[in-house]
Amino acid sequence: MSDILCHTEEGVCTLTIHRVQRKNSLTAAMYADLADGLQRARDDAAVRVVVIQGHETVFSAGNDIGDFLNTPPTSADAPVFRFLNGISRFPKPLVAAVCGPAVGVGTTMLLHCDLVYAGDNAAFSMPFVNLGLCPEAASSLLVPRLLGHARAAEALLLGEPFTAESAMEWGLVNRIVPPAQANALAQQQARKLASKPMASLLETKRLMKLGTQADVAQRMEQESLSFGRMLTEPAAKEAFSAFLEKRKPDFSQL
Repeated sequence: MSDILCHTEEGVCTLTIHRVQRKNSLTAAMYADLADGLQRARDDAAVRVVVIQGHETVFSAGNDIGDFLNTPPTSADAPVFRFLNGISRFPKPLVAAVCGPAVGVGTTMLLHCDLVYAGDNAAFSMPFVNLGLCPEAASSLLVPRLLGHARAAEALLLGEPFTAESAMEWGLVNRIVPPAQANALAQQQARKLASKPMASLLETKRLMKLGTQADVAQRMEQESLSFGRMLTEPAAKEAFSAFLEKRKPDFSQL
């Protein structure tokens, strides 16, 4: 069974991250499946809305470190960048349901969703610096715009996690519900969107993103170049080694 489930019903395509035993950590194959799922949904006239969801206990722990080290994203066509480009440019409404940990890309992908519903157990974090890396998904642009510089610095420079309540206060999340209700609420809202005129949805979303789309594309390109370079540098190697060896990383000489 695939770790990304795809189901379409009544105009709503649902992409479910289905690897709970590994905390929904994402592999290159899963990124490829997500990218392909978005492309099919984009091209399919019967799909009017896409929902991305995980499990009520975990949305995504971010990258699967072992797989990440074996297949690092060192080129622009790497599966992770295909997915991030696809989600950032997706023209139809995107809805997300987030429960439990949303780490790294588990948080940054939400910056490109139109509606986000969180369980009250959701915990967001972007610990890129702690891994010797830099932000991705245009989060270095979008997080300061959304949170303001001071809060963005806590989230991106310190890598400090934040709660669903903070995420809603800052505009990342639309509503907080009990975890068992989050996926159902996302589906309910997606069906509302699917009942509306498609041309109006597409044009409204296009106009909403008109002022930022070029900036987002440019920043994502810059981030991907930096990210690929930093993957090969000593800080990232030390961070990943420490993670696999279950010890605290030592950046004192880096």
